[in-house]
Amino acid sequence: MPLLLAPAPAPALRSVLAALGSPGAVREAPVSALRTHQGPLSPDHPLPVHVWDDISRPGGTPHTHLAGWRFLVRGGERAVATAEARLTADGWTFARFCGGPYVAATEQALAQAEALTMPLQPRLLSVPELYMLTLWLHHDTASDGAEGLPAAGDLLVPLAPAPPGIAAHRPQRLADLLPRLALRLAPAPLLREPA
Repeated sequence: MPLLLAPAPAPALRSVLAALGSPGAVREAPVSALRTHQGPLSPDHPLPVHVWDDISRPGGTPHTHLAGWRFLVRGGERAVATAEARLTADGWTFARFCGGPYVAATEQALAQAEALTMPLQPRLLSVPELYMLTLWLHHDTASDGAEGLPAAGDLLVPLAPAPPGIAAHRPQRLADLLPRLALRLAPAPLLREPA
């Protein structure tokens, strides 16, 4: 079943299009695949980026906040980078181009999600405490993408590289993944010296 993408705010998309249309911005990007690509570049798959920065808080529902919108930047048949727009006091503005393993990992996770049988809305969920990024497949496909909290039945697909002990590219219900995340955050036991 096709994923139901939430539309990005028009000013966020315009800021990314302006950056892609600027030879200087592309030439100065820290992404070699973007700088060396010959041919047109286009933004694709707008994904709201939510940050879960209170994961170590015991119990309760995860609290997230919208940090921006990320677009895969297509150069021909493949993604060569991502472009991110952030909301500032002056409105949506282009933030940065990114490369690295999360570009291909996002593309792979989206392809995996397309094969699922239920309608889902894709988002990105960043977990800074674990240096982890996941594709968040939200059950509420009618939401605008900027709001909503992860629900126990939502699926998370950890992107590679994932933290040790977390399987990359394996869709997991949030409720099933939470105990593993908590284990990753637990302090290491103190070792006592022999008496």
